[in-house]
Amino acid sequence: MLFGSDRNALRRTFTEAWRRRVLGLVLEPLQARIAQVVEAHPEYHAAVQDPESLDRDYVPENGQTNPFLHMAMHLALVEQRATDRPSGIARALELVDLKLRDPHAAEHAAMECLGRVMWEAQRVGTAPDERIYLECVRQLGRRRRWDGA
Repeated sequence: MLFGSDRNALRRTFTEAWRRRVLGLVLEPLQARIAQVVEAHPEYHAAVQDPESLDRDYVPENGQTNPFLHMAMHLALVEQRATDRPSGIARALELVDLKLRDPHAAEHAAMECLGRVMWEAQRVGTAPDERIYLECVRQLGRRRRWDGA
């Protein structure tokens, strides 16, 4: 796993990359990718700059989106596309991009697949099923129209 299981380490990685971007400092390659993801989410800039957000719990039951989880999922898709891991995901994501004609919306659609597979793996205590994930993303690229479901 890219950041391990330490939620605060993940969040610090995001805050540090964004701090360096804002200050115009040199970024490591991973920091540059993170900063691009943060830049695409102005609604999360305040959270990334707020030191108290490192310890904050974001509860979906209260209608809260976890900005760090959301952006980490975008980053996971960036990495998957770059490495084509699982094998075939780069092409599947490309087809979703072509179908939706909006790369950010395409990532959000793919994140639904990723989230479902991750949730199921966590629920049953296994590794995420790459076959199910890949097929879910492939189905997104095959749909006649995008209905958000």
